[in-house]
Amino acid sequence: MQPGSVSDGRVRCTVAIEHLGAAAAAPNRVLLRDAWVTLGRDEFRELVLQVASAGGPGRPQNFPLRRGEVRLFTRFMKEGKSSVQLGPNHNHVQLLLSNCPPDRLRRFVQTLRIKHAAAHRGTRPVAERTRLLASLPRTFDTVSPVQTRDLQQASARQALTDVTSTPRNGQPLSCASRKRIRSESVDAKQVAEKQQVKKTWSMCSRAKLSQEQSMVLNAVLSGKNVFFTGSAGTGKSYLLKKIMASLPPNSTYATASTGVAACQIGGTTLHAFAGIGSGKASLHQCIELAQRPGIRQQWLNSRHLIIDEISMVEGDFFDKLEAVARAVRKCEDPFGGIQLIICGDFLQLPPVSKSSEQPRFCFQAKSWRKCIHLNMELTEVRRQTDMDFISLLHTVRLGRCTEEVTRQLTLTATHRVEKDGILATRLCTHKDDVELTNARRLDELPGERRSFKAVDSDPVLVKTLDAQCPVSSNIELKQGAQVMLTKNLDVSQGLVNGARGVVIGFETEGKGLPKVRFLCGVTNVVGLERWVLKGPGGTYLSRQQLPLKLAWAISIHKSQGMSLDCVEISLARVFEFGQAYVALSRARSLAGLRVLDFDPKVVRANPYVLQFYRHLKREKFLTQALLHSSIQANKENEESA
Repeated sequence: MQPGSVSDGRVRCTVAIEHLGAAAAAPNRVLLRDAWVTLGRDEFRELVLQVASAGGPGRPQNFPLRRGEVRLFTRFMKEGKSSVQLGPNHNHVQLLLSNCPPDRLRRFVQTLRIKHAAAHRGTRPVAERTRLLASLPRTFDTVSPVQTRDLQQASARQALTDVTSTPRNGQPLSCASRKRIRSESVDAKQVAEKQQVKKTWSMCSRAKLSQEQSMVLNAVLSGKNVFFTGSAGTGKSYLLKKIMASLPPNSTYATASTGVAACQIGGTTLHAFAGIGSGKASLHQCIELAQRPGIRQQWLNSRHLIIDEISMVEGDFFDKLEAVARAVRKCEDPFGGIQLIICGDFLQLPPVSKSSEQPRFCFQAKSWRKCIHLNMELTEVRRQTDMDFISLLHTVRLGRCTEEVTRQLTLTATHRVEKDGILATRLCTHKDDVELTNARRLDELPGERRSFKAVDSDPVLVKTLDAQCPVSSNIELKQGAQVMLTKNLDVSQGLVNGARGVVIGFETEGKGLPKVRFLCGVTNVVGLERWVLKGPGGTYLSRQQLPLKLAWAISIHKSQGMSLDCVEISLARVFEFGQAYVALSRARSLAGLRVLDFDPKVVRANPYVLQFYRHLKREKFLTQALLHSSIQANKENEESA
């Protein structure tokens, strides 16, 4: 296991300090909206947590981490929240941490667990009398990074004995604390099992990022407005999730150009966030729309705005957003001072326009250059491992179709990609073809039709959920139905978003859930899953449904972000630049791809986009040099703070 870093023992967040006495009717509560929480050692070399206001007045407060007197609550770490209870049963302090970058909070909690378990192995706490009589000056030293010896000393069992997830009975708690504890209390045995499995991953997760991805993440953390791009399969979505986990949740808004893409990152559509409709109205009207109470508050709260699938956002709409941001936030900095993190591939699907005029891309917008500090391209392909197929896709992405590419794609027409009753999914250019194909093939199957109705948090907003959720409100299946997963269930087994399977039966008891045989060799009963997404005005909506959709056919638009096991493509009706490339790049391998009626003329790339990417490559080395110096300066500033 790699050693951690000093920053793993320090986290910046909002902290509520609650002093809970045995006879107290209500806790004595202090709220620090911006504070540093640091794990360190006092003058007796014992572990303490120090809470200090980040820039405001007031002396730091130290809280000792004594054996048997520390309890952690970590269920909501993905939302940037955690609780630490310190002290004996009858009189203790509770630290409620919130608005913390989830990835940093996870590393901080893991460091706390390991250091706490290692510190108390075979040692006795310093007696209170010794503390009072000692003449040592008060000191505080931040803990060193996690070392191999710490891991050897801190077994999972001891860590869970000393730092548990379940409080003891009879403790006086605030109403909010009781709610959190009720929902966070979990079986200790399950926690032990999960910690044993996840410990190695949690301390080494940053090593999974490539050098290119790390550069992008560092640029974002240094405060730069970043656009990062790359061909299909270069890990853009994975990197975007790492970025989201590294930013404070309360001031970070994740958006995308389409509802399905927004749902994949747990956000909302860019149009819903902006609150200005299609953006076709005058600037004055758009500003008025954005001034509505719920929408205006979103604009004011936002410090970091993420936009995914930027290729489908019109340049005119981007310019309108930039002007609205400055007006609503009353700040003349580009985009009203909001940090932009933009992701997408302009060589994939272009903006959709109902007019006869060719829409402008975002990089053609008047405000693009003043808003974006860094344009960065990921080049390492991770979805496909076949170098010949990677080379083919790279050629097609650039709108070129050589004789060799034509030969290889023409030969795929004879590929037999079916296996174990699982047929190839046909990618279609038009939505109507998808619906007709799936409905017809389901009707042709013998046997009883089974319906599964979704449980929605707000039945009135079914249309909103349908637009953003990857599964429909009603799913109809039969034995023999071709299906695909719409959510990662178990990556290690191959049960990932886009995994193909066939329904081989249904449970005879309970909800009659479908039993699915997947192409990866796994046969599973597929249960209900929950999707949580943002609705109008920043409210949260949820849908509980089977993570399945019929997979005889799927549209090219809906397939963005998916990796498909076995694909059949008819490119005869391709009508957009980049559409052929998007379809072909959904396949994991050339062996799992069958292309019908291939015509080299359908391989096209927008000339304006090609020019933009050529310019991007020329800037690459200058960008890396500037970024390196900027990151170094930022690190020095953070260390001095």
